[in-house]
Amino acid sequence: MHKTANVLNKLPKSVQPKVKAGLHEIWMAETREGAQSACDQVLKRFEAKYPKAMECLAKDHDELLAFYDFPAEHWAHLRTTNPIESTFATVRFRTQRTRNCGSRETTLAMVFKLLESTQMNWRRIQGFRKLEFVINNVEIRNGEQLTEQADRNTA
Repeated sequence: MHKTANVLNKLPKSVQPKVKAGLHEIWMAETREGAQSACDQVLKRFEAKYPKAMECLAKDHDELLAFYDFPAEHWAHLRTTNPIESTFATVRFRTQRTRNCGSRETTLAMVFKLLESTQMNWRRIQGFRKLEFVINNVEIRNGEQLTEQADRNTA
């Protein structure tokens, strides 16, 4: 989401919807190869007129497609920064309202209690049982466990 905003900020408003549609095709592709192809198309189409925006996109290309190396069930969580943003939105709102709320210790205690109460509303990660694959460095490509690795694990 942040990379999309960074790329779009370097473009004129009239072109932003076209580029945004291209960016959407990149991160919603079924496979890394599809995303790579969509990215190449966006770069080829807009690079001549908007080199700074396309340089911004190309710079972090590999990192942007890294979620294809995780289980497909986790992609929805990896594609967004919303869990981080929403977690700290409550804290940000409360701390702005209570400026000069005392010492550093009272502020830290308030932040801790706010985060503790916020975590009760968190949703469980989809495919949480596949976290074991991530922890054990099981090789995953395009959201699927590689069959060679799967054969070794079952043997």
